[in-house]
Parts: sequence; structure tokens; C-alpha cells
Amino acid sequence: MKNNRGFTLIELMIVVAIIAIIAAIAIPNLLSARLNANESAAISTLRNVVSAQAQIQAQAAIDVDADGIGEHGFFAEMAGSVNLRGGVAPLTPACLSGALGIVDANGFVNKAGYYFGLYLPAAAGVPVLEAGGGGDPGGLDNDLCENTWACYAWPVNRSNTGNRTFMVNQTGDLLQTNNAVLNYNGLVSVPAGDAAYLVAGDLTGALAIGAVASDGNTWVSVN
Repeated sequence: MKNNRGFTLIELMIVVAIIAIIAAIAIPNLLSARLNANESAAISTLRNVVSAQAQIQAQAAIDVDADGIGEHGFFAEMAGSVNLRGGVAPLTPACLSGALGIVDANGFVNKAGYYFGLYLPAAAGVPVLEAGGGGDPGGLDNDLCENTWACYAWPVNRSNTGNRTFMVNQTGDLLQTNNAVLNYNGLVSVPAGDAAYLVAGDLTGALAIGAVASDGNTWVSVN
């Protein structure tokens, strides 16, 4: 005679309990791995920006004041997705990947769980964010753009897509903040262009490395 006996309620409960225990162990590890991967990708992207800025400035692809000294660029300019400042045709070949040339209406790039914002200086070093959709927002100081820029990366959804906020500028120093005062998170809390600087409103000044910055946070070097 065929035995059609199924699982007892106790057996099913034991199986469910085992699955719940495994999930409780595995899911946090998966989330932590994703956070770490996104943060590592953000750091890598910022390092690529440093290289791209050095390249576009050295080749004087942007030279609005026609003094023979190149000026730094915005994301969409370096990715070749818009005309360069001064009405010059898009950069060919591009210095950055096409993904970094997709700039949203707020002037940010959304990539791998992080927002990226790139600032160039106006007169007196006042930070100016890239235009919505990418490229020149106007009002830049061409001379200062030859040697000054800043770029920030912060989580699209803090604690979900990343925790740390990073920045880099023309010095090549890659920093992260301790978020003691401001927790940068998506479009709710966005780092200003001068967030990591000692003096507010001036990209030409010194970074607050190991000191309290204009945003109230302390910024330290990323190892």
C-alpha cells in the first residue's frame, strides 16, 4: 500500500525556523556586501574624475579665455555628451564613461547607489554646480577653472545604498566625512560645494582635513 503521509505541523515549523535563522544570518551580510561594493565603486569613480580632470585640463580642450591654459570640466563635458564650454564640439574621445555623462535635472549623476555632484568656481571661488542636464551653468571664473574644482559622492539612500560621503578636488586628496553634524542622504541632504573646506563659499581655499569643515563635519583622508 502506498504511504501518503505528509509532513507534520511540528516538522513544518522546524523547517520554517531553520529558513528564518539562515535568512537572519545571510540577509544582513548581503546588505553589508552591497554597501561596501557601492562605496568602493564611488571611491573608484572619484579617482577616475581626478584622472579625467587632469587629462582635459592638460590638453586644453576647454579654453574659454583663449590664454592657452586649459580649464577643468563638468561631468557631461568630460563624458562627451554635451558641447564643451565656449561652443566647442563634444570631446572626442571622452575622458569619462558615458554613464557619468547622464546628468539629471538637479545637476547630479546617479550611479551605483550614489549621487555625484561636480563644482567649478565662479568669482572669488564661489562653487557652481553643473547645470541640470549637464554642462555649463554660466557664471564661471575661467582663470580659476584652470586650477580649481571639487566633486562629492553621497548615498542615494543612506543605510541602504551606502553610508559614507566622499569628496575629492584638484589636489587629489580623497576625503570622507564622519557625518557628525550632517548626514548626507539622497536629495534630502546634499553636500554643498564648500562642505569639506575650512572657509565657506571658497573652492580655492584649503580642505578641512582632520578638522571641522564649513558643514560642521570633520573630514578625514580615505586610506
